[in-house]
Amino acid sequence: MSKGRLLSGMQPTGMLHLGNLEGALANWVKLQDEYEAFYFIADWHALTTLYDKTELIKDYRRQVAIDFLAAGLDPNKCAIFVQSDIKEHAELYLLFSMTTPISWLERVPSFKEKQEQLHLETVSLGLMGYPVLQAADILIYKANVVPVGQDQLPHLEISREIGRRFNYLYGDIFPDCKAMLTQYAAMPGLDGRKMSKSYENAIYIADTAEETVAKVRTMFTDPLKIHKNDPGHPEGCAVYGLMKTYGQADMHEDCVAGKIGCVGCKMRLANFLNERLTPIRERRCELEQHPEKLDEVLAAGAEKARKVAKESMAEVREAMNF
Repeated sequence: MSKGRLLSGMQPTGMLHLGNLEGALANWVKLQDEYEAFYFIADWHALTTLYDKTELIKDYRRQVAIDFLAAGLDPNKCAIFVQSDIKEHAELYLLFSMTTPISWLERVPSFKEKQEQLHLETVSLGLMGYPVLQAADILIYKANVVPVGQDQLPHLEISREIGRRFNYLYGDIFPDCKAMLTQYAAMPGLDGRKMSKSYENAIYIADTAEETVAKVRTMFTDPLKIHKNDPGHPEGCAVYGLMKTYGQADMHEDCVAGKIGCVGCKMRLANFLNERLTPIRERRCELEQHPEKLDEVLAAGAEKARKVAKESMAEVREAMNF
């Protein structure tokens, strides 16, 4: 490899929003020029929460792929593919599951968090084994770096441990993958909490300009600013929080000085967001009108990914005497 190899992915559990765009996709677009990059749509992972709504996964899978391309990922520079199209992921997951202690999985913080968040009385094997499948996703491509947020670090550490254990048992096959922390603040949602599909407080990449304006109009603002000329307070104002995340905090200075009302401030933000999203929306529209192009991209990406995955699995089988 002339370049280091990089892998990352997203689950198709809903439409992608500004947090996904700015916290991951925008960074991926830059990294595709620096690494041999593999970006995948993790539809098997989505089964941990949508196992009884697979029709949603089918639709979201295509929508996420469209957002990948609309955001600027170039299939000539990186591989874009669907996880379930590469069956070798499942084979390596099975083999890793034979050597991964359950105690490792029980200590992953996100496992307990998701169990509580979804109010699960029983836990599926797939949910508990999520980090093992994630390790297979990463290690089958022998990825050197994985772009992740702070909350994913425990999962990546388990991937490293699973790879090291395999190497100890069967010989050196997998490199030690390193985390590439995404340096981007959490995207505030319409209500000031972290933008999330589950909170229903998100502005989606696929939203129209009109929908974006309508959503921004509902955002929480300073409850102490009653009149236009009242001085505004940034603390607790979701509009300010979103402006600050985009590095546009100065747009809020007129509010603090009592020179603009909340409605005017919201329109400034809405106009800024629509300007940011316009070229992405145009590419989205083009892709939706020509679905065959998307099929071609995913097929080509799967072919590239499958070639690497098959080579890795041949090494794994030989090392394990299969």
